[in-house]
Amino acid sequence: ITQNHHSKPSLSEIFILQLPSILEESHLFTMTNVVIASIARTPIAKFCGSLSNFKGSELGSIAIKGALSKLDQTDSIIREAFLGNVVSAGMGQAPARQAVVGAELPLSTICTTVNKVCASGMKSVMLATQSLQCSGSSRPGHAMLAGGFESMSNIPHYLAGSRKGTQLGNSQLIDGVVHDGLWDVYNDQHMGMCGEKCARDYNISREEQDEYAMESYRRAKEAIEAGVFEEIVQVEIPQRRGDPIILNTDEEPTAVKTDKIPNLKPAFDRKNGTVTAANASSLNDGACAIVLMTEEDAVDKGIKPLARILGYGDAEQEPVNFTTTPALAVDVALKHAGIEKADYHEINEAFSVVALANMRLLDLDHSKVNVFGGAVALGHPIGMSGARIIGTLYDVLKQKDGSIGCASICNGGGGASAIVIERLN
Repeated sequence: ITQNHHSKPSLSEIFILQLPSILEESHLFTMTNVVIASIARTPIAKFCGSLSNFKGSELGSIAIKGALSKLDQTDSIIREAFLGNVVSAGMGQAPARQAVVGAELPLSTICTTVNKVCASGMKSVMLATQSLQCSGSSRPGHAMLAGGFESMSNIPHYLAGSRKGTQLGNSQLIDGVVHDGLWDVYNDQHMGMCGEKCARDYNISREEQDEYAMESYRRAKEAIEAGVFEEIVQVEIPQRRGDPIILNTDEEPTAVKTDKIPNLKPAFDRKNGTVTAANASSLNDGACAIVLMTEEDAVDKGIKPLARILGYGDAEQEPVNFTTTPALAVDVALKHAGIEKADYHEINEAFSVVALANMRLLDLDHSKVNVFGGAVALGHPIGMSGARIIGTLYDVLKQKDGSIGCASICNGGGGASAIVIERLN
């Protein structure tokens, strides 16, 4: 602490050095236990598919209502909401607030929209957990709402420079999905090119990526047929005439013809690339909501929580290497949880190569990773996925009788987030 290493430390400096042990011995350093009370999500729809007439915030409202309907509570218990959303253009002010009001929660509910790119939904869970750990015991009886939503179908095109007018020549429409959702601004390239770099860095072949993608689809289809995604709430899609159409299952897994995957051309590096539309995640619409509360409050209210939050963490490195940052974030989260390993992992499949590289870095067996398929097969609504994989991880722990699980997700700019949960029931 002292600038001069030869000088004698002061009493205040000695106290600061000893503070961690003092707090630990006095039990002031004990964290409040936070639990997941309920999880709900919409089905994940194809790009410009069944849910394309819903704004992202409207999908968020459906997921929120679903999460609250799973609790035996007649009164609202939500004090505050953190909800992830990546591309808010065209949606109107405060998308998280829109989702909460649309779900008919009290107007006193505090709302914050979170944008950490693909990790937005997970970061919202981390922020809600931290809020409860900081103030949960001082404000008993309240819960936090977290999750995320995205309608990639409704992200608009931009006409840059139109405010000043185009005096001569053509004006170009800019795709908001790519520009604000999928573009590596630091290297001025599509994030798919970062996937290509990852494949070269770790010598992961096209064949390995295609095989991984086909396995992801196989697992997802089996999970859907087995009905393991109990968190899905149906969406009623109004029609001009007649009864609404009911969507109650993910659209993407059944839309692919796996025998054609090896024959697809590279999507980004057209000449020498290995990343294709099939071994990468797709563009999708969907929403997920998670209710969090202190374990003490859950017991007092007679709520049987699904899982306990054991730890969480973030990591960052060079933007072009965001694909392997989950391995760094997982290490942080496991250390925060005070454990060395988890029984099962969810690693968001931004690209097949992301899961393959991080499994190698973390020395994980594929049988323990993305057991029910991942974003390559299920889809990747970018504001939703960080929360969705927490719900899927719980499904895996429940179906496979696992105890500890870790979910991780990379995000543009070089970052990643990870969270560790313990199944309780």
